[in-house]
Amino acid sequence: MRALEASLHPRDGVAVFNRVYLTVTSEFADLLDDGRFPDRRSAATLGALFAERYLAVAEADRRGGRPPACWRPLFRLRGHPGVRPVQFALAGINAHIGHDLVLAVVDSCRAIGCRPADLEDEFERVGDILAALEERVREELMPGPDLFQVADPLTHLAGAWSLDRARDTTWSMARALWALRRMPELASEFTDRLDAAVGVVGRMLLTPLDR
Repeated sequence: MRALEASLHPRDGVAVFNRVYLTVTSEFADLLDDGRFPDRRSAATLGALFAERYLAVAEADRRGGRPPACWRPLFRLRGHPGVRPVQFALAGINAHIGHDLVLAVVDSCRAIGCRPADLEDEFERVGDILAALEERVREELMPGPDLFQVADPLTHLAGAWSLDRARDTTWSMARALWALRRMPELASEFTDRLDAAVGVVGRMLLTPLDR
């Protein structure tokens, strides 16, 4: 992630999210080292597989590949002059939680040999880190009074998305996808639909508000 940050222009929408996510991974590593997770191995596995999802998308983009639908709005609109930094950050968080975290939970269950219920404590701790970060993102990246003409619709747009609701939905989707693990065709369709639905939300979050 640090190498990616160094390669991107600071105003690049992907760079905005990458800086946010670097903070998440740093805080996650500190909690892991401090023994703050009930099951360190499970937490480390979930954190690593979660991060790998985003890094794989960034690497595919670097190579000229097509990102998943959930990430496509951010990577396509990353340089749009009418999209504010807070929108880029929230769109990235939306894609990473709404889609990637669902798959990371299922991947972790397969890697460790457990069920989603066994990872619930770790999932909640990760969610708490993200919730605290979301609050800081909104405080630090929302425009000041000099951009009131933007801030009014921006406040409305950013306020329409809730990390708490996204987090609850993610947990339900992970459990549902795990239940479909012995029906690969249906699981694949479920994953595709999830990817598309999260992408629609991301596109709305990136609605240009000024030029």
